Amino acid sequence: MSTFKEDSAYDMPHVGLSNETIDGDIATLNLGPTHPATHGIFQNILQVDGEKILSSEQTVGYIHRAFEKLAERRPYNQITPITDRLNYCSSPINNIGWHMTVEKLIGAEIPKRVDYMRVIVMELARIADHLICNSVIGVDTGALTGFTYLFQEREKIYELYEEICGARLTTNVGRIGGFERDFSPEFHRKLEDFFRTFPKVFNEFDSLLSRNRIFMDRTRGAGPISVERALNYGFVGPNLRAAGLDYDVRVMNPYSSYEDFDFSIPVGVAGDTYDRFMVRQEEIRQSLKIIEQAWKNLPEGSYKADIPEFYLPPKEEVYNNMEALIYHFKIVMGETPIPAGEVYHSVEGGNGELGYYLISDGGRSPYRLQFRRPCFIYYQAYPEMIIGQTISDAVLTLSSMNVIAGELDA
Repeated sequence: MSTFKEDSAYDMPHVGLSNETIDGDIATLNLGPTHPATHGIFQNILQVDGEKILSSEQTVGYIHRAFEKLAERRPYNQITPITDRLNYCSSPINNIGWHMTVEKLIGAEIPKRVDYMRVIVMELARIADHLICNSVIGVDTGALTGFTYLFQEREKIYELYEEICGARLTTNVGRIGGFERDFSPEFHRKLEDFFRTFPKVFNEFDSLLSRNRIFMDRTRGAGPISVERALNYGFVGPNLRAAGLDYDVRVMNPYSSYEDFDFSIPVGVAGDTYDRFMVRQEEIRQSLKIIEQAWKNLPEGSYKADIPEFYLPPKEEVYNNMEALIYHFKIVMGETPIPAGEVYHSVEGGNGELGYYLISDGGRSPYRLQFRRPCFIYYQAYPEMIIGQTISDAVLTLSSMNVIAGELDA
């Protein structure tokens, strides 16, 4: 039984079984991209002996959109919406991670209030991301009820996003230097309501699956990976922690004042689907703990940094103040001089370390930009994790790794 500690392509037609077999026993199976579990995007070509997987080769690039090259053709403030389309299950973390990268390049001093506001938003996004992942694991084992429970709660998180920026899924939240506006009274009311209702619903979901004998038998031993192999591949986030290593960017390289908060890092031992599920369950509880601390201790001060040459001014100032109009024009047209330099900044995304490696030559847009996306790394290990497993285990393993197609292909 898994235990936990804290703190610590082929070019082939997309069909089912092929007409050809080897030695009359071995068959070739396309698991995806048309399989419901692969979302029309992942193709895995399996050699199977009955239900047992003998080999696997995956294909990527079905929705490759050249994010990095798009970013190299846009002013810095216009890159934020591009980051939405990476891990779209937790878009605000992508947005804020990009803003922090630019702020590191320009040397901006960020108010403490902005740090705490960002922590609240990022932890809400982490909860939403984990809710999707874990509820889908339940669905893939045949348990649909928990999925419907949790998606009602995810809607409440999306309503909180709406109060902040007016968007829900692809949020484009915040700006370089802070936020567009301060948290509204309605946001605080909805956040209080979320704290009142969510824990009960989440505990019901947890009781449905965490100690459910059928769920445990289906997930324990499915898609395991050792901590050594996980490190060799470059695993991060919940997938690495489930294998037994307590690496978390929020603790190892604190940003946005994460050092101010008290929380634990859940760690698994077997690195299988059950451990990945349980690590995310506990991380949701820890995120609630962080949000409560940040919300109750929200500092006074401004919701934006004093960097008018980089921060888009409010519209009312643009309409009535010549200096604000000039700043607005220069920022939108990409005429603000950006320091030349080379920076890397990472954040703990919903599924692991999301990093931005930015090179500036002083021009209006990045000279080079590289996204360090964890899903691309996870998917490389997928064949090794499912060899010797059954086809149903392969579906569960893919879900539990939380491979997001938009981030995988970028």
